[in-house]
Amino acid sequence: MLFELKSVFLADGESSEIRYELDITDIDIDGIFPFTSPVSVTATAVNRASLVTLTLDCEYGFCRPCDRCGAELSGTEHKRFEHRLVQTLVDETNDDYIETPDFTLELDEVVISDIILHYPQKFLCSEDCKGLCPVCGKNRNEGDCGCEKQTVDPRLEILKQLMKE
Repeated sequence: MLFELKSVFLADGESSEIRYELDITDIDIDGIFPFTSPVSVTATAVNRASLVTLTLDCEYGFCRPCDRCGAELSGTEHKRFEHRLVQTLVDETNDDYIETPDFTLELDEVVISDIILHYPQKFLCSEDCKGLCPVCGKNRNEGDCGCEKQTVDPRLEILKQLMKE
């Protein structure tokens, strides 16, 4: 979606808003397609004292397994992102600003990169998730499986036998 910003850049106190939906359900992250619905985007650009600020309010559905126990996590996520916009960058290495030389901005790229960059590295069903038993595979959150919890490194098993003698 192309966001026209000329009127915002040229008039102090001016603002502009655009609403649209962006389909990201085909994005694959680590072999999983976690996004279950299009992103509902509300983009607002405001010029205050010749500083143009872009605010992105994004809402989308997600579904993916817990990284420890495999339980399915699903819900709706609401994220807000802010960016400062400028017509030209003096320093090309400055990532604090987004350059809009022709007073337009391609919002799809910004929204997708914001969502991916703020995507959690690890999804957990709860902070104290116990995960799966490495022996039998039972979900430890549902109760004890009865497997022996302390395993001996096979390389040290011979020492265990010597201690018995």
